[in-house]
Amino acid sequence: MKKIVLFLLCLFISYTGWAQTKTPRFRVIALYENGGHHVAYSKAARIWLDSLAATNNFAIDYIQSTDKIDDAFLANYQVFIQLDYAPYAWKEKAAAAFEKYITKGKGGWIGLHHATLLGEFDGYPMWQWFHEFMGGIRFKNYIATFAEATVNIEDKKHPVMNGVAPAFMVQQEEWYTYDKSPRLNVHVLASVDEATYTPSSAIKMGDHPVVWTNPKYKARNIYIFMGHSPILFNNKNYKTLLTNAIFWAAGK
Repeated sequence: MKKIVLFLLCLFISYTGWAQTKTPRFRVIALYENGGHHVAYSKAARIWLDSLAATNNFAIDYIQSTDKIDDAFLANYQVFIQLDYAPYAWKEKAAAAFEKYITKGKGGWIGLHHATLLGEFDGYPMWQWFHEFMGGIRFKNYIATFAEATVNIEDKKHPVMNGVAPAFMVQQEEWYTYDKSPRLNVHVLASVDEATYTPSSAIKMGDHPVVWTNPKYKARNIYIFMGHSPILFNNKNYKTLLTNAIFWAAGK
């Protein structure tokens, strides 16, 4: 009897060790800001992402600047999440490596919220390549006092919309506007209904996409505008959308 118990104990220990060293399905790098008013969202996102990675056996690392990014660094990752990090003030080698990563399809990309803060900010010029990547748009304005609104799914058959309600509410968002709609240059997956802004706002752009992908680039890529408030991680539809986006970008 003792031999059987000892054998089962050894078997359990061996299995546990194997489970802990199991090869991840894919690796993700998440770039997020180390200051500013989006930090609360990034902190909540990190907790949620770590849990998602542990449950689904993928690995995720985090960086708070572009200093480490080059070709060799990006070669370690199958998905790049631009987690509320603006497209300016990148190191030159990082920008060049990122462009190659996307244009050659070396990995997938998910951009959130601040990734479309395109224009001249803090003395930096607009990143022209990224400007085209995002559909040729330029940041124009935003609802600084926030508004609740309904997001309508336009392409219900796209894999990232699997299990997402055809329309869902988002609370406390800034709702960026741009100098034009990116629709002519990208594939729109969802848009916000500006008539549902609560409280109402005059800061509108008419046709207002908020989730899209750019099929002109080899990498699987998706931009999701919503990403200001940490309360998004209480939103079932938002979490489903982001979960789907990660696995789709990874090709899983």
